[in-house]
Amino acid sequence: MPQALEIRPARREDCPKLIELIGGLAEYEKLEQQMVATSAALEAELFGERPVIEAALAWEGQRVVGFALWFHNYSTFLGRRGIYLEDLFVLPSSRGRGYGKALLRYLARLAMTRGCGRFEWTVLDWNTPAIRFYEALGAQVLPDWRVCRVTGDALARLAEGRG
Repeated sequence: MPQALEIRPARREDCPKLIELIGGLAEYEKLEQQMVATSAALEAELFGERPVIEAALAWEGQRVVGFALWFHNYSTFLGRRGIYLEDLFVLPSSRGRGYGKALLRYLARLAMTRGCGRFEWTVLDWNTPAIRFYEALGAQVLPDWRVCRVTGDALARLAEGRG
């Protein structure tokens, strides 16, 4: 019988487990080649002098089964900050038990407590199970928005005025 789920904020000592889960997410999304994050880098961003991200881990007893990682963004139209969920992941062996929903509810409560105007995230267009899951929770998948990204050499060229 599965043990009760506990969701709690990440602690410094959780960083190695969190990196393992991020690796699982990269594998699921077929993006392993982009996974260069380390436990030390994650720790610096979560617990450094000016933390820029937050994370929560889902635990089933002593076993970590999922995570959510987020940061605050800002809506100029609402004039309020929001929570942007960067990643949500539940181990394949632990799916279907409500853990993803529990992590999203945790963040929705956090957004309400912090007075956020919205809670948002992106989903890959091929991830039909996730899209259905999010829509069933009341999320609106916005059809007219596309993510823009500049990284690596393109970022350097833009910064130097060559882009």
